[in-house]
Amino acid sequence: MHFLTLVLKNILRRKTRSAFTILGISIGIATIIALGAIMSGMTSGMEGVLKSGEADFSVAQSGISDLSFGKINENRTYEIEALEGVKRAAGVLMGIYPIGRLPYVLTWGVKKEDLQIFGVNVVNGSAFSEEHELIIGEVASKEMGKTVGDKLVLRQDEFTITGVFETGSIYHDKGVALSLAKLQEMEKKEGYVTLIYVELEEGANLDDVCRQIEETFPDVVTIKSVAELGKVDKGLEILDAASLAISFLAILIGGIGVTNTMMMSIYERTREIGVLRAVGWKRKRILIMILGESVLLCLFSLLIGSLLGMLGTKLLTLEPTIRGILEPIHTFETFARAFIVAFAVGLIGGLYPAYRASKLLPSEALRYE
Repeated sequence: MHFLTLVLKNILRRKTRSAFTILGISIGIATIIALGAIMSGMTSGMEGVLKSGEADFSVAQSGISDLSFGKINENRTYEIEALEGVKRAAGVLMGIYPIGRLPYVLTWGVKKEDLQIFGVNVVNGSAFSEEHELIIGEVASKEMGKTVGDKLVLRQDEFTITGVFETGSIYHDKGVALSLAKLQEMEKKEGYVTLIYVELEEGANLDDVCRQIEETFPDVVTIKSVAELGKVDKGLEILDAASLAISFLAILIGGIGVTNTMMMSIYERTREIGVLRAVGWKRKRILIMILGESVLLCLFSLLIGSLLGMLGTKLLTLEPTIRGILEPIHTFETFARAFIVAFAVGLIGGLYPAYRASKLLPSEALRYE
């Protein structure tokens, strides 16, 4: 009998026990896959928000823990635009409103002349020209079944859709954009913006301009990439830490489950192992066999857990509350992390049982009842 065939056969001997062990580990793997997809989706979305259109970087209020709560005096836009090396600056305000079946739709207030730096490309219709007009993102347009000429209600105000736009950023394309002055009025934030997008002059040094802005205006921070988002928003950091903690818990809990399963298997196969030792199997071969069973058990869990994780994120996006603000993305890094966790569980969980099995003496094992 081939060695790998023997390993697989040993796993299938106790189908129910193996199935429950695989199920337990699969749930941990599925959670890692789902959280990783959510994390990647949020990171990709925020990257599109922070570096929209022609902007080289963005400016946000310092000392806040959630970007959506940021308030920057609109005059900062003109002061930043006057700095050396800055070609253009544009302030935008962010709001969140229920629209139709979607309870959370990102709404952006922006001046019509700043739509280009904001990254808006109107693909159907035209930009808004009055305060009760707006444009809708391409994704939001399909999800809501709304297009040019239709009406949308934000709170008590009714707006006419004048155009459909796309930016390439999921957070923008799932939202709507309207006059900055009108959204400031609705949010009761007259004279304030959430973010300032900055476009540099050709040849200007990005780091120098960012340092100049932070030194001149202590109430704001510059954000050059999503890696710096932690300056103003702790959401991604918390999610990443939670994902890492769950990975460690999956290794710990899964390792205990695998250890228990493999130890029970060894006790039941003591005579068999004694026979294998008596016919010439080396301790190293016994060790590899038990470790192989443990790792193969976890690789089965990886396959099932990956499928459950992808199915879970798919079901998650069916919920309107989630679909309006999040688009999970499955990346190679997420599956690589899941593979490392599964392999680590297999090694850690099988190491002690494999060691115990390799130490069995043929004479003692053959006498075991």
